[in-house]
Amino acid sequence: MRGSKEEARGRRHNRIKKKIYGTTERPRLNVFRSLNHIYAQIIDDSSGRVLVAAGSMDKEFKGKLKSGGNIEAAKQVGALVAKRAEGKGIKKVCFDRGGYLYHGRVKALAEASREEGLEF
Repeated sequence: MRGSKEEARGRRHNRIKKKIYGTTERPRLNVFRSLNHIYAQIIDDSSGRVLVAAGSMDKEFKGKLKSGGNIEAAKQVGALVAKRAEGKGIKKVCFDRGGYLYHGRVKALAEASREEGLEF
């Protein structure tokens, strides 16, 4: 029997997480994409803590975004998470695309965070 798209994404994500591990020096930038919103977190896996987080539902975007589930919102979330990371002194991260294809919103978020100064 064939599984759902979400199950397939979960399998891909687990396969990726075997190789990508966020350390204190180089934490992991994780992306979660829903139908209506996009979220990004910078995670230190060695201590199990979320260091920085941003999403299309943040206070900064109230009334500014037409939709939280488009490429423009992903660009703004990527820029915001990079600015917050810079405030915490984080320059280098490992990019965890969360099992999603590196295309569309995920790609836009990654490129916007690179433009704001994150290295990965």
